[in-house]
Amino acid sequence: MVLRSYWKCRLKSSCFPLARWIRTGLAALFWICVTQLVCGAGTLGEAKSVIQKDAEFDVTYHDTVISENQTIYAFNHTISRNKTEGVRVTVDVLQQYLESPILFVIRQKQAVMSFQVPLILRGLYQRKYPYKHVGRTLCQPPTRAASETQYFFVDVSTLSSQGTNYQLRVSRVESFTLQTDKKFSFTASPSQPQFFKYVFPDGVDTVIVKVNSDENFPCSVMSIQDIQCPVFDLDNNVAFIGMYQTMTKKGAITVQRKDFPSNSFYVVVVVKTEDEACGGPLRFYPLQPDKLIDAGNRTKDLDVVVSPAINSDKYVIGMLFCLGIFLSFYVLTLLVSCVENKRMKRRELFLNPPDMSPAETGKTPASPYEYGSFADNGSTLSSEAVTDSATSTDNNYGYLERSLDSVARSRQESLSSVEEDDYDTLEDIDSDKNIVRTKKYLCVSDLARKDKRILNKKYQIYFWNIATIAVFYALPVIQLVITYQTAVNVTGNQDICYYNFLCAHPLGALSAFNNILSNLGYVMLGLLFLLIVLKRDVTHNRALVRNDLNALECGIPKHFGVYYAMGTALMMEGLLSACYHVCPNYTNFQFDTSFMYMIAGLCMVKLYQKRHPDINASAYTAYACLAAVIFFSVLGVVFGRGNTVFWIVFSVIHILATLLLSTQLYYMGRWRLDAGVMRRIVYVIYTDCIRQCSGPMYIDRMVLLVMGNIVNWSLAAYGLIERPNDFASYLLAIAICNLLLYFAFYIIMKLRSGERIKCLPLVCILFTAVVWGFALYFFFQGLSTWQKTPAESREHNRDCILLSFFDDHDIWHFLSSIAMFGSFLVLLTMDDDLDTVQRDKIYVF
Repeated sequence: MVLRSYWKCRLKSSCFPLARWIRTGLAALFWICVTQLVCGAGTLGEAKSVIQKDAEFDVTYHDTVISENQTIYAFNHTISRNKTEGVRVTVDVLQQYLESPILFVIRQKQAVMSFQVPLILRGLYQRKYPYKHVGRTLCQPPTRAASETQYFFVDVSTLSSQGTNYQLRVSRVESFTLQTDKKFSFTASPSQPQFFKYVFPDGVDTVIVKVNSDENFPCSVMSIQDIQCPVFDLDNNVAFIGMYQTMTKKGAITVQRKDFPSNSFYVVVVVKTEDEACGGPLRFYPLQPDKLIDAGNRTKDLDVVVSPAINSDKYVIGMLFCLGIFLSFYVLTLLVSCVENKRMKRRELFLNPPDMSPAETGKTPASPYEYGSFADNGSTLSSEAVTDSATSTDNNYGYLERSLDSVARSRQESLSSVEEDDYDTLEDIDSDKNIVRTKKYLCVSDLARKDKRILNKKYQIYFWNIATIAVFYALPVIQLVITYQTAVNVTGNQDICYYNFLCAHPLGALSAFNNILSNLGYVMLGLLFLLIVLKRDVTHNRALVRNDLNALECGIPKHFGVYYAMGTALMMEGLLSACYHVCPNYTNFQFDTSFMYMIAGLCMVKLYQKRHPDINASAYTAYACLAAVIFFSVLGVVFGRGNTVFWIVFSVIHILATLLLSTQLYYMGRWRLDAGVMRRIVYVIYTDCIRQCSGPMYIDRMVLLVMGNIVNWSLAAYGLIERPNDFASYLLAIAICNLLLYFAFYIIMKLRSGERIKCLPLVCILFTAVVWGFALYFFFQGLSTWQKTPAESREHNRDCILLSFFDDHDIWHFLSSIAMFGSFLVLLTMDDDLDTVQRDKIYVF
């Protein structure tokens, strides 16, 4: 009430005496309270004594601390702006059992550090590991003066009522600042982490910090942190700031000056309390959760060296080198094309002199009746030689001589149907198919009976489908890898991505630009292959416009849709491989392999299409099968590691798919999968194997399929027994083995049939085989592997070997892109010798 009255009348003159009285009383009350506080402090001081000692460096202090006293050690040292010396505090507790831990608080000018001894560090599942020997390096605050004396204090206290003996030693770290290209060796443990300072020299913008050890374990962490206090140098906080990575024997981090405004940084090395993060064994989980576990000896000897990374000139040289290699293929292709054009023109002039009449040239002028439709709509139209099986008398159902008028009539009749399904549902054609496709010796003319316009449309769908797939697949992939790279840059966690850290050159936000650049070859050579196919396509269409009989009636039927799809797949392989190498790890490895499956599948489709154009798989069927392969690839990556049930299911599906495909190829589509299939199988076995022993009707096909089944059954057995961790590569190996097997069979059967391989495809075959050999050598070098932990993967890291910019895996990218391009050229050109051979003399195999 007195105060309220005071505030009500504080502006009135009649209240001034009352105000003076209140102020006097408040002052007296405040004085009494201060006196009590001082007296209380004195009482506490009498209960707990504070002992302050002037201490010196490099002297070991043996002392005892109890709850009634607190010891303060005062140190001073001179620091200079141009020279940084580290200060290290080492503490040992000499007693075996402690009632309470000892608390050490180190007070500096701009930082405070505290820790208890025994130091308790936690592992997985809340395991607790005590350490009685602790060593910590003090954070060095910067100084602006040329020389300055700074003080710091070490406070020692405990709540234990029993005396606890300890040792304290403070020493200088003479080699605290690392020198460029000079190795420094040291020892670290979980309770004795180490960190050192490095200052960027003039003219150096990027350095690579390498930490090595001769021992795999204990597992350790290296970290790069900015010059600031506190320094996070314990297992439970080293990941709080900066860049860090786990390591066993090797660790390397590339550091750029632009990321550190002070032009300097700390290199921090911490030994972990457990080895599970590095792929080591994990100790048995204790039955008592609060029980302390003896960690044993976890001391590790390491050495660190900081070396300048490459400068901008190396980046320019690397990019020019990459462009130069693949642009040379464009120049070489242009030269070969010019030479080929000149040779063809000379041949035409020799065979068809300008003064010769059409009758002398052996050609008949085109009539509107025969080629009017082509002239109107511009589509490519061919007249496949139709063999009349009922009137053929020779064993190989050879070519039946016909006039061009009959060819024209058959072509004109084919124009009545523009849909492939309509053509196949006619009863007479169905009957003819069943007869023709079951002959003992088939020729290309027997399987090239459908309208060329319809087949062109059918095979062009391959290109448009893969272009659509590429767009919808690539966009989310690019978005995801950008997110991965952002996460690496923001968190500093170098364990997210499996780089070759000894040869990872950053550019902008990208951590390994060289691994991305080396994929340029796939894109450039894929584009070059598309241009080559386009030129062939245009040349073939012009030949059809000229009514060239060689284009109409001779050689393997020309369908370029699958070739366009192959070139697009090669370009997409380069793009997605580059995306994968933005942040390579096991979750996005399918980005690098998906279009490899596409390429292998398309090559097999093209090989089969060459001599089976009428019965080749449609684009929808082929891509559906490839989608199933990629689906199993994802399942294998996610669930396949060590999962017996998955491997059993996959092996059964693999074998069944092999059998179904073998049956489809052997009978060339003339069989049905229905309820009576088992009855028909038993009947065939009884009639051909039991009742009478008769050999297979199609021996060549049977040999290929038997070999293919042996290889695939062996691969299925290997997968079931070994259960490899890298399921995606295992699946890719299955596809490549089948492709190589089919390709070898095609070459052998081509030579057996009396055909020859021209000079250009022969050179391509030899060149491609040699390049594939070198490429596989560099592929199996294995610079990193996501089948292991990031720390174990870094054990495989190696330095750059080409221009100080590219590593072994980059050379694999170079050589494999060239080898794939060469393989595509082999597929494109190896049947050029048949361009003047009529189709009824070209065997099917």
